[in-house]
Amino acid sequence: MSQTHAMTARRARGAAWLLLAGAFGAFAISSGLMQSYTVFLVAFINAFGWSRGETSIAYSVSLIVAGGSSPFVGALVDRLGPRRLLVLGSALLVAGLAGSASVQTLWQIILLYGVVTTIGANCLGLVVFVPILSRQYVRRRGMAISVVQSANGFGRGLSAPLTQFGVSAIGWRETYLAQAALMALVAVPLALVFRRLDPGRRAMPPAETAPVASPVAAAGVGWSLADACRTLHFWLLFAVYLFTGLGSFFVSLHQLAFAVTIGFPPLYAAEVLGAGAFLAVIGTICTGTLSDYIGREAAAILAYGISILGVVCALWITSASQHLLLWLHACFFGLTWGARGPAITAKTADLFPGPQLGRILGVITIGSGLGAALGSWGAGAIFDLTHSYRVAFVLSIASYLCGMAAFWALRRPPVRRRD
Repeated sequence: MSQTHAMTARRARGAAWLLLAGAFGAFAISSGLMQSYTVFLVAFINAFGWSRGETSIAYSVSLIVAGGSSPFVGALVDRLGPRRLLVLGSALLVAGLAGSASVQTLWQIILLYGVVTTIGANCLGLVVFVPILSRQYVRRRGMAISVVQSANGFGRGLSAPLTQFGVSAIGWRETYLAQAALMALVAVPLALVFRRLDPGRRAMPPAETAPVASPVAAAGVGWSLADACRTLHFWLLFAVYLFTGLGSFFVSLHQLAFAVTIGFPPLYAAEVLGAGAFLAVIGTICTGTLSDYIGREAAAILAYGISILGVVCALWITSASQHLLLWLHACFFGLTWGARGPAITAKTADLFPGPQLGRILGVITIGSGLGAALGSWGAGAIFDLTHSYRVAFVLSIASYLCGMAAFWALRRPPVRRRD
């Protein structure tokens, strides 16, 4: 009996690691494709002569749609399972990317990138994978979520230099077609990883058992979305997502445009920023794993501080001769890009565990979409008014400080209100 139990446990662990690898791959590809818009933004400005505020609209719409569709995606994954969501998302991504190769007007980019590809990418995102991983990895929840979250940095690190190389070598329209072909090629192998998790199939046994007498988990067993919405912690998490989105996206979308405006060559700047983005893999995994040991709040505050240091380095850049400052900005900002995500997401799972975690996480994620959308468009609009990103970078620092304060207020578990 014990031998059979040991074999079952080994199979469960192997299946859980395969699941983690599949989630990493899917999220890395979808985030890389979406983050390549930082390169296409410069290409659109050159091709169509639009202002930076106008060109940022599609990205801002994308972030609003990402946040707004997250509750729907969260509910769908609870009902349909990740495999069907992944197939649907892949089809939407292929259609949106292929269609983007033929755009001529701003509204077409807003529709294809802002809506079609965004919903597709959301079906390959954290809202789909976090509930599954939270059930498979209980004691090491922060580590598991951080591994998947680090895929964002991995995809982002690859997308900037590769997309810029494609735009320079074959043109931006052809680069879009190449991205569509890549997504079509990887869709089926990724879907096969999740075939055992469809509704109606026997559920995978968890790879880990729950920790003993966890006060946070005990306080929140069986949370529904309605119960969670009645707590201050739910809205504090919403605020954390909102301010973190503002802080990050007052900078991230316009990083390449900022460097090119200063005078750095586009391909060189893309390589530097891409190298910095790769550090997010290390920073995200370390932050998420640390959060299992030193607490979610301490880990998140450390990440906020490093991000602020990266933005300060950007504020000091005034000429194209300041290569060291560009590298420092790319490394500090890149190291903690998405690094707060595992701590925030794991904190959500700590506070509101239960079968409706996907729905709860989806609604809270709306805050991230709103903040990111406002930050992305706001940075472009600020540049159009002031011909500088300095005000946007200062607002980024202020937003990070607000996010830090909101996260610190989450130290104690919520109390369920009874009607």
